[in-house]
Amino acid sequence: MTHTPLPPGTPAAEHRRRQQYWQATLRLTLGLLAVWLFVSIGLGVLLAPALDRFQILGGPLGFWIGHNGAIYVFIALIAIYASRMAALDRQFGVGD
Repeated sequence: MTHTPLPPGTPAAEHRRRQQYWQATLRLTLGLLAVWLFVSIGLGVLLAPALDRFQILGGPLGFWIGHNGAIYVFIALIAIYASRMAALDRQFGVGD
């Protein structure tokens, strides 16, 4: 069975476009949440004792990641999310 593209604006085509937009949004959100979880829990808590063998700016690396580095990563995640969502909005014709 072959799928032929439906003309834009038909209910089925609009539904498919919205589904694709939602799937792309969900993939982006879950991917960034996975990074957030890895940095905050993985590096900041679980792996901190192993990372403490290394020094950064005169202090243990695990401590530095938990208190400073994670914040930088979180700010970067916000910027990445905003930029990628703007691109997805343009790609799928979704606007404010």
